[in-house]
Amino acid sequence: MSKGSPISPSLMATKLPGHGAVAESPVPNTPAGVSAVQGPNNVVVPTPMTGSEAIVRSLEELGVKDVFGLPGGAILPTYDPLLASSLNHILVRHEQGAGHAAEGYAQVTGKVGVCIATSGPGATNLVTAIMDAHMDSVPMVAITGQVSSGVIGTDAFQEADIVGITMPITKHSYLVTNPNDIPRVLAEAFHLAATGRPGPVLVDVAKDAQQAQMTFSWPPTIDLPGYRPVFRGHSKQLREAARLIATAKRPVFYVGGGVLKAHASSELLALAELAGAPVVTTLMARGAFPDSHAQHVGMPGMHGSVSAVTALQQSDLLITLGARFDDRVTGVLNTFAPGAKIIHADIDPAEISKNRTADVPIVGSVKEIIPDLTQAVQLEFEQVGKPDLTDWWTFLNNLRDTYPLGWTEPDDGLVAPQRVIKRIGELTGPEAVYVSGVGQHQMWSSQFIQYERPHSWLNSGGAGTMGYSVPAAMGAKVGNPDRVVWAIDGDGCFQMTNQELATCAINRIPIKVAVINNSSLGMVRQWQTLFYEGRYSNTDLNTGHDTMRIPDFVKLADAYGCVGLRCERAEDIDATIEAALAINDRPVVIDFVVSPNSMVWPMVPAGVSNDQIQVARNLTPVWEEED
Repeated sequence: MSKGSPISPSLMATKLPGHGAVAESPVPNTPAGVSAVQGPNNVVVPTPMTGSEAIVRSLEELGVKDVFGLPGGAILPTYDPLLASSLNHILVRHEQGAGHAAEGYAQVTGKVGVCIATSGPGATNLVTAIMDAHMDSVPMVAITGQVSSGVIGTDAFQEADIVGITMPITKHSYLVTNPNDIPRVLAEAFHLAATGRPGPVLVDVAKDAQQAQMTFSWPPTIDLPGYRPVFRGHSKQLREAARLIATAKRPVFYVGGGVLKAHASSELLALAELAGAPVVTTLMARGAFPDSHAQHVGMPGMHGSVSAVTALQQSDLLITLGARFDDRVTGVLNTFAPGAKIIHADIDPAEISKNRTADVPIVGSVKEIIPDLTQAVQLEFEQVGKPDLTDWWTFLNNLRDTYPLGWTEPDDGLVAPQRVIKRIGELTGPEAVYVSGVGQHQMWSSQFIQYERPHSWLNSGGAGTMGYSVPAAMGAKVGNPDRVVWAIDGDGCFQMTNQELATCAINRIPIKVAVINNSSLGMVRQWQTLFYEGRYSNTDLNTGHDTMRIPDFVKLADAYGCVGLRCERAEDIDATIEAALAINDRPVVIDFVVSPNSMVWPMVPAGVSNDQIQVARNLTPVWEEED
């Protein structure tokens, strides 16, 4: 970006390269959703106002509609003009909930999510959500109040160096002490959050800067030297990638969450069908490629399908799109896909060759790279012919038939949690949004619900944040009010952020919550079963016992103004889900009492090669279940 370049005043309808922001004209290097109020002859009319009014006005000019927050002393000046603004502010019950709600909102809309908190503990309560957004590349702007500039550094009441705290987990963190900087900083923050590799940006505003007078004008002039995301892939690298695809005998598309962030699912489908190669979608990429497509061989990773894990291990070429070779996919890194050459395309050059050296590195947005690669592959096929992958598909199809996804029926007489989650997906359908917490129920939700479209599956992948589900589902429902939104949570995760049910009930945000209640910290308990000889140290939560339900989730739901239901028998699963689907005027919470002995399979234990994937015996295959 040239020094002092102004932001375009008209950016409200078409997508900019490499991200999901909307704009009216494809002007490069501009923030998402910027608009301006201009005077006669397109001259910007400066307007006197306070810094707080400038914050609110800037958000309006940036096209923000919904924000999630909780007021306090240091941000209170901004909450006064917020009352009369066009912004829909949703008052959360905990700042972590505001952050996760902003994440969920961003994930389903493609817009920048916004959360607001006060200084000190208000700001630090956002840290978990900011870190979560950083790990999963979610575009988010967190606005925090700070103590007055004159007492910064004196350990003033509710002072915390939130800029320093968040610096490692944001794309950038700002401290604003001059009110005249507010429009520019917020415009830059949105631009940084939405472009390149998306991520969170923090804007910390001193209280005196909020209260002071300033002169507001829009659009501001921004200056971000050195920040120039690359969108188009290098043509030479694209040609070399196409050559490898045309000559590979066992190619695999290794698809990561970057494909969803770039809104490149349709482009991926075209390339995959042209190449005819198998596709695996990581935990963060579920829905980027339809599960029902014949070329989809499953989800890779620690709890991936045998066909997906083995496809990567046995491949001779990985066509890696928007993925980062994280440890949950690779297992022991030096044993991962040992015979494969690597094509690695990513918007973030720091990810390429970070964990696995790329033979063909391609820096850029997969939204731009994939169509160019498709064209290059087509030309290569015309010249040398399309490779015969018959033997490769015979091998993989045999794996799919031999090792289907399924579960072992519990021997304690309780319901199999996998059956519950499978029926939620089947009775609700692919147009819904499914938001999981973290743990066993997260893995089962990724395995037993079919994802046919992008942005239908939200979860905390890189951070693995317990408590993500309910507030993220709340944000997703605000962003997609016409879709059914399920929060599929565990009894442990649910107790970390269920206070946001009050937010949902009061604001008429009718999410549906399925608590997969095995009365324990299920994934920790599974590891204790497998690796600690069944010594269940501090994993029993006492939430599902007939004699001791602490808390009783049905009564808790009622106390929060929601509908509470309980299901304890397999024969009642469908009727209970259908009852929840019929209620659309308030949140619904279902306490599904399930077996604590159910485990997630397949499994690659930590510290071993993917070649040592473990499967359970006597599985009930998914497709043999009666609907």
